[in-house]
Amino acid sequence: MKTGVVREVKEDEHRVALTPAGVETLRDHGHTVLVQAGAGEGSGFADEEYAAAGAEIVQDAASVWARAEMILKVKEPQPAEFRFLREGLVVFTYFHFAASEELTRAVMDSKCVALAYETIQDAKGQLPLLTPMSEVAGRMAVQQGAKYLEKAHGGRGILLGGVPGVPPATVVIIGAGTVGMNATKMAAGLGSLVYVLDVNLERLRYYSDVMPPNVITMMSNKANLRRAVSDADLVVSSVLIPGGKAPKLITRETLGMMKNGSVIVDVAIDQGGSTETSRPTTHRNPIYEVDGVVHYCVTNMPGAMPMTSTLALTNATIKYVLAIADLGYRKAILRHKSIAAGANIVDGQVTYRGVADAFGLGYSPVEEVLK
Repeated sequence: MKTGVVREVKEDEHRVALTPAGVETLRDHGHTVLVQAGAGEGSGFADEEYAAAGAEIVQDAASVWARAEMILKVKEPQPAEFRFLREGLVVFTYFHFAASEELTRAVMDSKCVALAYETIQDAKGQLPLLTPMSEVAGRMAVQQGAKYLEKAHGGRGILLGGVPGVPPATVVIIGAGTVGMNATKMAAGLGSLVYVLDVNLERLRYYSDVMPPNVITMMSNKANLRRAVSDADLVVSSVLIPGGKAPKLITRETLGMMKNGSVIVDVAIDQGGSTETSRPTTHRNPIYEVDGVVHYCVTNMPGAMPMTSTLALTNATIKYVLAIADLGYRKAILRHKSIAAGANIVDGQVTYRGVADAFGLGYSPVEEVLK
């Protein structure tokens, strides 16, 4: 299969979908790889490295899109890229359709094959292609939260770990999944008092077993959420409904109970955000303030750490990329349940229920679409 890797055009997105090592792996399986010139620069990979691995360096994005049978990306196609989508083209990337009806309808109209990293599931029901970026985002969330708690950035001017004689900051983590786990490790390691809320009691028991004493678990319900958020200096929200819109857990009313200069890092913003006052921001303009609370809602957080993120992403995606390239997308989807779970839109039909529900669209099982 002829596979194309294009340079990301989303603002401040420096990741690339495939490393030179990934190119070499595809070439070893007999596949052709087209890499747009400069695609890997932001992640520290030069064109010469891709060429040495066996890629053909193509000067412009349009040629890569036109010649490839499968396009590998990191972020969803941007409006300027919609014109490149076409019937039968496989696009394998993070789509997060539930956050954008415009994107959803553009992909439907194009009749391309949209395979979403974020809904690929393994045999255990886990999300292996979301996990590495969630690990990065969870660790970054505390790092960014600490920065924006500084007075110069509008924060309360409080140090997460405190100092002898001065208590540490209170950090509230909503969601005990991969993002939550990594955020908790970082916040607890810095000496914060950390509260973790989740609806999964077994997950909370696990946290109680493995985390240090400065981590306190709480069942997530409206009362506990209000109490915890109102006491917080930093809130990291990481709730996830795979492929669907994030629930709005922090209402405007609850926001009004928070301390002036406190910070919310809404990692769920890729799926629409979990705070009523959340709206997408960029690395260039990452924050805004509502009711005295600093909001950090960057939609591509791992893009700020492109070298780490790109290496971690290719480590996770390469076996699925190979399966699709070796078998073709139809056989890959029908043979591998994990890849079928990633099929969000195929031949103009929505094949992932969470996307259909987000916009009131019809849902068609992918197996029926491919008959």
